[in-house]
Amino acid sequence: MKIVLIEDLAVSNEQIEQAKNNLKKQGHELIYKPGMSKAKEQIDTLKDADILIIGNMPLHEEAIDKANNLKFIDVAFTGTDHIPVAAASKRNIPVSNASGYATEAVAELALYAMIDLFRKIEPLQTAVRNSKTKTGIRGRLLNGKTVGIVGAGHIGSKTAQYAKALGAKTLGYCRHPKEDPNIDQFVLLDQLLTESDIVSLHVPLNESTRHLISKEQFELMKPDAFLINTARGPVVDSAALIDALNQKQIAGAALDVFDQEPPLSKDDPLLSFNRDQLILTPHIGFDSEESMIARFNIVMDNLQAFLDGHPKNVVNNIN
Repeated sequence: MKIVLIEDLAVSNEQIEQAKNNLKKQGHELIYKPGMSKAKEQIDTLKDADILIIGNMPLHEEAIDKANNLKFIDVAFTGTDHIPVAAASKRNIPVSNASGYATEAVAELALYAMIDLFRKIEPLQTAVRNSKTKTGIRGRLLNGKTVGIVGAGHIGSKTAQYAKALGAKTLGYCRHPKEDPNIDQFVLLDQLLTESDIVSLHVPLNESTRHLISKEQFELMKPDAFLINTARGPVVDSAALIDALNQKQIAGAALDVFDQEPPLSKDDPLLSFNRDQLILTPHIGFDSEESMIARFNIVMDNLQAFLDGHPKNVVNNIN
């Protein structure tokens, strides 16, 4: 089969070459053409491909429609909202994701954001770099606080585990709660928002989660509470967040995801807030040396499972 990898997966050339050789021994061809982001590029590259490997680059639906030989889409990412899954399902093309590769990486970033916001690391660093002292800046402890986990899947549960290790109480909200030793209590979203000192988002992006956190939800939160979003940008209504920060409805937030992938435009209103009120990182939650290796291994395992006739980690319904 002709297998096309159209995105740099942040692993070494040696790993790519090893994968090529392993597949060649099985009679398959792996073609590495990173950077195929435009519709025409994807159409031309996939026109005779049997299998597509892609990361978090948006896949154009037209490219699927015109890829007559396409049999499998191997996504090197947890979320698949950038993939026309419905179009693939219509053609009975299984779509597999790489769920689990960045569980620890995202959870660690969420924990860092909690500590940073509570202990006011950003304004203290600014003070030191400007030859000032800690005068007028005093943080709070995460210990004893309530951390609300919205979306208690693998990443949400791991984030809760890290928070509990520092003495926090954890509340959880998800559509189908199940027993989790890292979640002290599952509650409705409104109760979680009302009682939490930190709200950490870990849900996929779909129609039920788009703008899950908006004006009404910010009004429920404590004025000294923080919001952390390491999930997907549109889970939060950014205009409502900006209003909530301006009106001091919440104390601050940390965002690793946005409505559009960074770089942000220079006139983006999010950039107007001080770093003690809003922490911004350029979608790095998933990105660590260890998680990139784990991701590549999962992708190759998914590929081999499909070639062996037993696809796994399939996220769509096919006949």
